[in-house]
Amino acid sequence: MVMCIRVPKKEGETVRSALAESGILRSDHRIKAEGGFLLMPVSSDPGGWELTEADLEPQEAAEKDYRALSEVPAELRHLLPGSYDIIGDVAIIKLEQELLPYRHSVGGALLRVSSNLRTVMLDSGVKGEFRVRDLERIAGSGTSETVHREFGLRMATDPAKVYFNPRLATERMRVARLVREGEIVIDMFAGVAPFPLVICRHARPGRVYAIDLNPAAREFALRNIEMNRIDRIEYITGDAREVIGGLPQADRIVMNLPQMAYSFLPDALARTRTGGTVHMHAILERTEAGAFADSLLEGIPHPARLDRVSELKTYSPTMSVYVLDIVRC
Repeated sequence: MVMCIRVPKKEGETVRSALAESGILRSDHRIKAEGGFLLMPVSSDPGGWELTEADLEPQEAAEKDYRALSEVPAELRHLLPGSYDIIGDVAIIKLEQELLPYRHSVGGALLRVSSNLRTVMLDSGVKGEFRVRDLERIAGSGTSETVHREFGLRMATDPAKVYFNPRLATERMRVARLVREGEIVIDMFAGVAPFPLVICRHARPGRVYAIDLNPAAREFALRNIEMNRIDRIEYITGDAREVIGGLPQADRIVMNLPQMAYSFLPDALARTRTGGTVHMHAILERTEAGAFADSLLEGIPHPARLDRVSELKTYSPTMSVYVLDIVRC
């Protein structure tokens, strides 16, 4: 038996693409049709869909492994990463210091195994006030600006200028499926507005307020709002802590700034209605995640309870990004 999620057929391709991009879709078993649903094999629970087990037909992974094509000394081959980000037609990969002399070979190998890629960028970490990625092109052509597709939406972005994480696609849809008609939603760190866009396309909120400090994020977000013909998003450039106090009480707040979202939690809860939910992201040591969750609300001057904790993605060998759903009491 294989762990899988049950997805309506009409959402099949968009969900399959999102799961593949986030690294959750298993390629060693076939997707199975069952009535009006598809059973998709997953390596972990992405949230938002019914989780079940099914007897799925095994298959050989069709996609070639770029590692076999990379011209890297045998003694270094084990350092080649097993995963990388794909944003639109741009691949972004992190490499250990020992592999940097071979980065162009690694980039070329990635292009050869994926015909949908235009360019490959080396990620050397984050830089600047807005903590955007420090990127170097190691194969292909053009810049890192691209159009990413997710759940029937097109999102213009440039990871060298603005924050964008393709691995949160299933989390964005999970949150969207929780939004009730007429809800007021605030995204405190909106970037190019992926959370607001998915919410407005797949739910019926009353209004979504998107906030970000980065002026470049606003430019891309407004393009995305127009390109996808969304009319319920109000985009605000500024410091979320200063802006949020002037907004209406929210039914739902998204805090996708895992490095420091916790410091904004009192401000978020102050702006959340009773019964409303804050979705806070945090980078935590996996061995300490439970203790963090247990003590999360200590000293917070607003009544609240922790409703859910879920691991979203790996951040380092010992750390992961988690989402914590906090309900205002």
